[in-house]
Amino acid sequence: MDAFGDTAYSTGGARQALGGAGHRLFFKPAPQRPAIAGGLVLDDFRIDTARGTVTCPAGRAVPLSPDRGPDTPRSAAFGDRCTGCQLRERCTASKTGRTLRIQPGYDLQHTARRQAADPAWQAAYRRWRPPVERAVAWLVGHRSRRLRYRGTIKNNTWLHTRAAALNLRTLLNLGLTHNGTTWQIQATT
Repeated sequence: MDAFGDTAYSTGGARQALGGAGHRLFFKPAPQRPAIAGGLVLDDFRIDTARGTVTCPAGRAVPLSPDRGPDTPRSAAFGDRCTGCQLRERCTASKTGRTLRIQPGYDLQHTARRQAADPAWQAAYRRWRPPVERAVAWLVGHRSRRLRYRGTIKNNTWLHTRAAALNLRTLLNLGLTHNGTTWQIQATT
């Protein structure tokens, strides 16, 4: 099953859970922010989390800190290796050299960024994400962004009733009619 979403759903944990459940993911990956405007980003470095090494674009390698659990980022400090580097102006403004923080799920994010560059992935994302967003907009429209009741059961009932009403409205707009015994959608010409 395909799953579509924007950057907010593109975390490493969400990708791992949904990918592990067999879904094909179409979540727009978060953009990378360089340390210096127009400079190098994380994907410009060769990061091997399995071997625990990071190599900068100039070819200098440093060890990656040990993995301390699923919620703890790892780091790689280049320190004095940045001294005299021809890429320093594009890499860091720090006097002590560049330090990278590798968040948990980096490998999944890196794969997602490569996947998002594929024209077939982009075509599917552009084709299916707008209808999903439109359905969400209908659901939260007309002052329905906030919960109306106290308690999970009442709000769950309200949400399902609202979704059913919106689905019925969509079906009526598509030509749903009742002929006395069954429901059918009129073929559009």
